[in-house]
Amino acid sequence: MADRLPPLNALRAFEATARHLSVKNAAQELCVTPGAVSQLVKALELHLGVKLFERANRGIFLTDAGQGYLPPIRNAFRQIADASRRIAAPADGGTLTVSVTPFFATAWLVPRLAQFHEAHPDIDLQVVTSNALVDFSRDGVDVAVRHGLGRYPGLRSDRVVAVEIVPVAAPSLVARLGLPTAPAALTRWPQIHDGERKGWHLWFQAQGIDDIGAPRGPSFDDSGLLLQAVLAGQGAGLLPAALVARDVADGRLVKLADITLLETFAYYLVYPDVHRERPKVAAFRAWMLGAALSDARNT
Repeated sequence: MADRLPPLNALRAFEATARHLSVKNAAQELCVTPGAVSQLVKALELHLGVKLFERANRGIFLTDAGQGYLPPIRNAFRQIADASRRIAAPADGGTLTVSVTPFFATAWLVPRLAQFHEAHPDIDLQVVTSNALVDFSRDGVDVAVRHGLGRYPGLRSDRVVAVEIVPVAAPSLVARLGLPTAPAALTRWPQIHDGERKGWHLWFQAQGIDDIGAPRGPSFDDSGLLLQAVLAGQGAGLLPAALVARDVADGRLVKLADITLLETFAYYLVYPDVHRERPKVAAFRAWMLGAALSDARNT
């Protein structure tokens, strides 16, 4: 084999085909024809002097040589991508895209945006609301804020703030089951869960109740949808006290127990580790954590 490096396009065609085990899917990803992918792979095999794929039963699979070649090629592309992201890190100013849940945007972020703009007038925040966890490599998002336990594989997370939560139910459900006389009674109620199905478990633990069984019932990753299910009488739900205060005051919901603060079940700032080196991300992170700390000291 010649000492010169193989053509980059041929390596990309090989990696994509090996990942999909499909010439057609690789072609769609690379925006070329299947015939072009096949020609690039064939050129790479000629360059290396080995066969990388075999065909069987209308499918393809990697040869031993292909299996050994794929990991270093994939790692090389990953290193190139990481290095490119680092060198192309945005300047201090510009637009910072922040993905937050609708409730957090309304209750915490929006009322404080003037503070951030005053501290960083050169950074324009683009706030997008969503409850689904972001695909940072595809969605164009710099940082996200999500509610849960802060455990997101492959991502960093910083606890921002825990909110007071309260168990509530629709009056129709309370009329059928009776107002609970103790928190333990809620273990026998139909429950509506958060997306991670952890909220009720943590709440019962905070009340000193451990024998609760596996979580049953529907779950929602959106607080608004969870609230609608509770209002419809489908079960008891744990929701931020501030979110349901008006519904409780107007009689659309009934508070089933006292308000509780669960420290670990909180809102977290979430981002890939590589994003932390971007100046505007670092500025937003420092501001948000500082604002949360200031709020805690003033309460």
